[in-house]
Amino acid sequence: MKVIQAVCALSLCIALLGSCASTPRAPFTEVDEMAAVAPGTHNIRYLADAPANTYKGARHAIVQQGRPFIYLALSGGGGGGAYGAGILNGWTQSGARPEFTTVSGVSTGALIAPFAFLGPDYDERLKQIYTSGEAENLIGQPNPLGPIFGAGLFDSGRLRELVEHYLDDDIINAIARQDKKGRRLLVVTTDLDAQRAVIWDMGAIAAIGGPKAFKLFRDVLAASASVPVVFAPQLIDVEVNDRIFQEMHVDGTVSTPVYTLPDAILFGGKTIVSHSPRPAMYVIVNARLDPGFEIVPNQVEAIAAHSFTTMNRIATKAVLAETYNAANREGFGFHLTYFGKDLVDSGGTGFETDAMRRFYDYGYEKGHTGSFWVTKLSEVEVAKEAAETAGR
Repeated sequence: MKVIQAVCALSLCIALLGSCASTPRAPFTEVDEMAAVAPGTHNIRYLADAPANTYKGARHAIVQQGRPFIYLALSGGGGGGAYGAGILNGWTQSGARPEFTTVSGVSTGALIAPFAFLGPDYDERLKQIYTSGEAENLIGQPNPLGPIFGAGLFDSGRLRELVEHYLDDDIINAIARQDKKGRRLLVVTTDLDAQRAVIWDMGAIAAIGGPKAFKLFRDVLAASASVPVVFAPQLIDVEVNDRIFQEMHVDGTVSTPVYTLPDAILFGGKTIVSHSPRPAMYVIVNARLDPGFEIVPNQVEAIAAHSFTTMNRIATKAVLAETYNAANREGFGFHLTYFGKDLVDSGGTGFETDAMRRFYDYGYEKGHTGSFWVTKLSEVEVAKEAAETAGR
């Protein structure tokens, strides 16, 4: 919350000094962007709100006959991602964790997703990301001039270093091998130019191989976790008609707090075709879903910060409501876990090492004991609140 308040306060300065210099970008049109691809790639991304016929060209998971389709979706949540790491590692220890056919990640969930995808052999590395103290360095001493003369309040180089340290070439090659088995790893970014969510097929990128593809892989991960103004956006090279330009991508939660299914299924009534035994979806929300209470100071930054967190919570619940409806319609299992009211908010940014260790331990205990899945949204009144919000 403190980070968001600082961002909102600095946004006032940005509005006043918005004419100050930043690096100009090469111009391009909406038509250019809709036709553009990352150099040397094909069918490695699509828009979340694309028409249903768009997905005919997308790569589909190859599920062995008789093998269940199991989908894991990981939400954003900043330092709260330690909860998801704890859930997964505790789930491993319970002996009940399955192999996921598809894994999707948004923001901090994008950092978790590669290790969740690769399986329990990478549990220790996942734990280190959130409990070693390295993640706390992402939110260091802010540079007040960063959002004015640069593009972010904090040094985005630290985020990139974290990604490069934990997502080395061996990890990306391992993801490529799993992709060839028909499993899928998806990461969401927000394309600010198009103002739309982009779904990246990370296994397809990894399978291309080579330094350029591996750079794109890391660019996408860093972009998904790049909170606007807090961190600089990722400028990703794309090309159309032999002309290269750069798209601006930021945190996936700006457009999609958690990615479960394409909009064509969630909102368009399209059906899911699956020939496997009862498919299952598991959703880990690395934040609270229940509303809290706090007297908000009558100050611009506090009002903006609380408005942002409220909108994100309600948007998450709306996606979950539609996902739950699709699950009931299509006959696949729905399982949800999130921060409970028993986890007391101690304030701060959530990136403090002590806080992340507490989130991790809380998730680990839940995962180990098996007492962490909600299967009916009436238990958290998601559908009710989403319907009320839509009717306002």
